[in-house]
Amino acid sequence: MKNNKLTNILLTLSFIVLIFGSGYKIGEYKSRFTSLQPAIYNQRNINFDLFWETWNKLQESYVDQKKVDPKKMYLGAIKGMVASIEDPYTFFLTPEENKQTKDDLGGKFEGIGAQLGLKNNRIIIIAPLKKSPAEVSGVKPGDFINKVDGVTTSNWTLTQAVSKIRGPKNTKVKLTLERNNKEIEVTIVRQQIIIASVEVSYEKNIAILKINQFGDNTNDEWNKAVEEINRKWSNNKQVAGLVLDLRDNPGGYLDSSVYLASEFLPLGKLIVKQEATLYGNKEYRVSRIGVLKEIPLVILINKGSASASEILAGALRDHSRAQLVGEKSFGKGSVQEALDLREGAGLHVTVAKWVLPNGDWINGKGIEPKIKVINEIKEGNTITKEVDKQLEKAIELLTK
Repeated sequence: MKNNKLTNILLTLSFIVLIFGSGYKIGEYKSRFTSLQPAIYNQRNINFDLFWETWNKLQESYVDQKKVDPKKMYLGAIKGMVASIEDPYTFFLTPEENKQTKDDLGGKFEGIGAQLGLKNNRIIIIAPLKKSPAEVSGVKPGDFINKVDGVTTSNWTLTQAVSKIRGPKNTKVKLTLERNNKEIEVTIVRQQIIIASVEVSYEKNIAILKINQFGDNTNDEWNKAVEEINRKWSNNKQVAGLVLDLRDNPGGYLDSSVYLASEFLPLGKLIVKQEATLYGNKEYRVSRIGVLKEIPLVILINKGSASASEILAGALRDHSRAQLVGEKSFGKGSVQEALDLREGAGLHVTVAKWVLPNGDWINGKGIEPKIKVINEIKEGNTITKEVDKQLEKAIELLTK
């Protein structure tokens, strides 16, 4: 969303980023905390003596003084404060992390090319990106990450996981994955990852529109793809229908999901409702004239479809505009606002929940497709068109 609101960049993130960046000198830390103390004392009756006592004891007593880094201690304290809210989608970003998050939504970053999320407080692969080092190495949606370079991920936050897995291209990272209750190890060479938001292909006389994420370039790429498909649809029905593939799409901008949904619905139709205690409720409705309102439509979803993907699929389902095929989606129903702080740092904070047109809040439960199809893939293989039963079913529905 261009209004800086994010739906879960499982990521995200999707998720998201994370290497410690610039900070302040120790004297500046104390100055800032001291300047804040009077207001804090008056409002919360909190004494910061314990904080500074702990800080000083670490500096005085810790055995390996090379690890006592004031920058990391300062930024870590802020991270801990935000993490105390116990919302995995509300987190603090260092300047480098915040920049990396924005680069992600712009479609470029260096790493293994996988979207991470949290499931039962465990780090999980939501989706490896197409042709990424992660996918080539055999990483699958639903894999739990138990260790990174031999270090357990137990009790890690999403940002911690991303910070350890991301890194410069041509460097290696070893992941210990858990799949079907069995552990496997993979070593992945990080690379520059460039993500196309929208990909178009054709199978028989059916257009297949794959949406990888809802980022900075999605709407522009969508417009080009839709222009091509509409030309074929309008010109003697060179295409008979459209498969909208939202599988393994972790989400992104809420506004972008609204823009895409508007391609298929009449003006004024409700797409999603945002409910917030502090910000007030807001309804997102179709406000532009779409060109694919009549084309037969099937949407593919799976457990990697999250956030903005679920808004798009759920809205079109609720308005009986599309059939849903595949597996139950991830289930993320909250909205995050991305705030830019001083020195380039950032804060992603949950500000609302979103509700589908029929009043359904899918957080934690996902969206169940009307037609359930599970792709069964042999161990170590990646999905191909030849074994993609979900896509096969979608094409069958559009051609019968």
